[in-house]
Amino acid sequence: MTATETATAATTEAARPVAAPGWRLALMNWGGLALAILAVFWRDTLHILDTWWNNAIFQHCLLIPPIIAYLVWIRRHEVAALAPKPFLPALVPMLIGGLGWLLGALADVAVVRETALIGMLIVSVPLVLGLTVARGLTFPLFYALFLIPAGDQLIPWLQLVTADICIFLLDLFDVPAFIDGTFIQIPNGRFEVAEACSGVRFLIAMVAFSTLVAHLCFKSTLRRIVCVLSAIILSILANGLRAWGTIYISFLTTPKFAAGVDHVVYGWFFFAIIMAIVLGVGWFFFDRPVDDPAFDPQHLQKRPAIAPAVPALAVAAVLGLFTTAAAPVVATVITNPNADATVAAVDLPDLPGWTKVDAGPSGWTPLYDNASARASQRYRNADGAEVDLYIAAYDRQSSDREMITYGNGLLEPDGDWTWSRDIADPPGGTGTQIQGRPWIRDVWRWYLVGDEVTGSDYRGKLALMKNRLTGGPTRAGVLIISGERIENNETTVPAMAAFLDALGDPKAAILAATVEDRVVVASGPR
Repeated sequence: MTATETATAATTEAARPVAAPGWRLALMNWGGLALAILAVFWRDTLHILDTWWNNAIFQHCLLIPPIIAYLVWIRRHEVAALAPKPFLPALVPMLIGGLGWLLGALADVAVVRETALIGMLIVSVPLVLGLTVARGLTFPLFYALFLIPAGDQLIPWLQLVTADICIFLLDLFDVPAFIDGTFIQIPNGRFEVAEACSGVRFLIAMVAFSTLVAHLCFKSTLRRIVCVLSAIILSILANGLRAWGTIYISFLTTPKFAAGVDHVVYGWFFFAIIMAIVLGVGWFFFDRPVDDPAFDPQHLQKRPAIAPAVPALAVAAVLGLFTTAAAPVVATVITNPNADATVAAVDLPDLPGWTKVDAGPSGWTPLYDNASARASQRYRNADGAEVDLYIAAYDRQSSDREMITYGNGLLEPDGDWTWSRDIADPPGGTGTQIQGRPWIRDVWRWYLVGDEVTGSDYRGKLALMKNRLTGGPTRAGVLIISGERIENNETTVPAMAAFLDALGDPKAAILAATVEDRVVVASGPR
């Protein structure tokens, strides 16, 4: 090492902030609290890890913990100069996190529970290490929000946006095309903008990636915002271009050849190309030096560093754990109520003007296999119009028998039927069109939760949460009216409307069809 290099190294070492005392004990206390939180909410911890590993949409989350560790590492000297001192007012957001998790457990909404869990881990930092330390770690703590496996709710919207981009470009290149929801027909093929083609996987990953780039490479707030927004817009447009390219290549060649090209582009090059564009364009506007410190510890900590007492650290950790540990205990009691009455069967009614007939050839049926009882029936009127009725009844919803949950609904995961588009909602319900080539099915659905009828999954979850908190009725049910037709045939909605007029109020229909075995005298948790 030359004399100049030695002098430079000595100067750099001297310029580093002096570490404050008490860090080893503080980190031990924080690590203990963080591990305890993960252990208390172990089911959600395992569910998050399983989602990261097995759900392709969120596999980028596996990179977030190492990124956070790197962000903390490059701040290690500045953070070490800050005095770790418990910030007990952080118990308030910790309590809010526990209550949020409890509400998510009562409504059985995984994303709410998991958001609360990550939030409590974030809040544990200022609680044990102090508000000043948390301010020094602002961005790593914010970036921890990308650990939450959320965003797949955008899939239906992104499917429609991608389909619209495809149709626009096909028209621009004079390709004859017909669009029906997420299905696009051209002269030599029919294509579906499926969930995997929505681009949600790359959009969510690009938001996380561009946020990291914006923080590390820019100091200007405006440039950071432009960086993230540009990445979002580019991801959506590029995915639409990729989908259009597949269809256009199919138009020029064959669908089989186009599918092979699409799999190569989609699986290997697509995300890399977008990242290269974001970095390549952004490089001309980078305004943050490589050696720019994350923050100035003297500015954050104006008072002299004082090491916290051992009791203060212990009290903060214990109080934080106590605040969060009560939520699972309460949830276990409330979410497993005794049924008001047991359900023996579902008896579908005879309706004036409609005759019960055999089911159709498509083989479609709703999925509510965990219901207490369920039944389906096809009806035909004098004009020959046919409509299907399905009712499933629950005497109670418990932690393992939720009505609105993954696996239940209109579509079997990875099955032959797929969502096509939304249709006009019936009064109090929701309308959907699904397709399983060559069949198209228009579907109306209503949920009964306690005494409330709704077509919304979210309102159904809120009604469940309210009933569990207030001890409301435990009953639940789903009523589905649908009509089946071959592609390009007339809609079945008018026949469904006539059937609904004959059936009457959905709530009354569910209750009338539900055959109760016996009334249960309430005992134990409600």
